[in-house]
Amino acid sequence: MRIFTRLTLAFALVVGCSAVHAEDKPIYRVAWTIYAGSMPLGYAQETGILSKWGERYGIDIEAVQMNDYIEAQNQYTAGQFDGVIAITLDALTIPAAGGVDSSAAVLLSASNGSDGLVLKGADKTVADLKGMSVNLVELSGSHYLLARALAENGMSERDLTVVNTSDADIIAAFQSPDSRAVVTWKPQLSEILANSADTTLLYDSSDIPNEITDILVVRTETLEETPELGYALAGAWYEVIAMLSPEHPDHDAAVAYMAEALATDAQGFAEQTATINFFTPSQAVALIKDPQFAETTQNITQFAWDNGLLGEGASGPDYVGIQFGEERVLGNDGNIKLRFPTTYSAEFAK
Repeated sequence: MRIFTRLTLAFALVVGCSAVHAEDKPIYRVAWTIYAGSMPLGYAQETGILSKWGERYGIDIEAVQMNDYIEAQNQYTAGQFDGVIAITLDALTIPAAGGVDSSAAVLLSASNGSDGLVLKGADKTVADLKGMSVNLVELSGSHYLLARALAENGMSERDLTVVNTSDADIIAAFQSPDSRAVVTWKPQLSEILANSADTTLLYDSSDIPNEITDILVVRTETLEETPELGYALAGAWYEVIAMLSPEHPDHDAAVAYMAEALATDAQGFAEQTATINFFTPSQAVALIKDPQFAETTQNITQFAWDNGLLGEGASGPDYVGIQFGEERVLGNDGNIKLRFPTTYSAEFAK
């Protein structure tokens, strides 16, 4: 996930504990921010699909759009929300590293080219970055993508200079004569590539499949107490994901809503989502069970450790344990704080 500032909807602030009771019916709140890969949750909230699935399981659920991605992560960590959409990297380094035991109730999607490293000039390579400055949102998925690109080409950040740049300023930065290279995500990535001649896309998230993944995390304790929340969230999410198929009768209405919220049209929405791999229930279950998923997650834990994102008490990249399914654990099995259960997606893979 990313840090978003170009929004069309209003900022929502939740005060106090997120799970409250009205008429003895628990209410659970999930935070999200505007991004093409998160729009199905916003659509589920707007159209009553989320409410319908909550009623099916005897609970109330509200998806609250936040104005800032990192603020959403921080408020979830502080207990203001029961769940939040995040990329795996941020789920590890913010709530999990902060001691909040969280579970990915739904493995939502993977960036499959939505994030990219761009350098001015034709036919360039990653090696050409040596000695340059690279603009990106520091410690974000963009920073992680750069680290992976450098590592695969026998380089490291010591070979260049990272310039922290907000996502709102990344296009202007690339247009400046002082900037040669940027790492960013769509739609900014698309705009840069479309409007900048003699530019090379050096590396993108399709080069590291399933490493930049979006997940819907919920407090593990909450899911243990109310597993219905996980089932309701999964049910609502997969109902909307089915609408992304052109053959679905509600496809046009769903796309029109999500495109408008992204300040684009149906064609723009299709372009943004073309490089997002939305997982089906069976794909999500299979990926979590795949040993390769746990192995590639080690790249994320190593990046977090190298950049001091696991907290002052961390003793190494394996400090926080990450559990996949019921048995496989990456890192410290005595400090499991991030979990990938198959329970909820499996219910809809039948």
